Amino acid sequence: MAETVMPQSTIIRTSRGLSIVGRRLTLYSIMDYLHAGWPPHLIRDDFNLTDKQITDVMEYIAAHRDEVEQEYQAVLQQAEANRRYWDARNRERLEHIAHTPPQPGQEQLRAKLQAMKARLGMS
Repeated sequence: MAETVMPQSTIIRTSRGLSIVGRRLTLYSIMDYLHAGWPPHLIRDDFNLTDKQITDVMEYIAAHRDEVEQEYQAVLQQAEANRRYWDARNRERLEHIAHTPPQPGQEQLRAKLQAMKARLGMS
């Protein structure tokens, strides 16, 4: 997919979607923070953005709210579908591993692991 630079020159459309020029950071990641109630200055600091970059991002989102929100929801749906797929795929593998007998000679190692889990409240 060809890259398309938006008028602000901070936002670009790449194969990953709307992104910040020169970064692998998508606007959808920033939308996660906005939906969680983070203020722009903390998002800026967390992603190490410049004042111009966060200003351009916030202006772009405000000017194209419906489009960005629609794409964001599609990204969330795809992420949920991916999560369900890998949960199901890993569930079978983890069940297989749980029913596999331990290898000979690992008794001490397993006992030490169980003791550590118990100490941490994980078992």
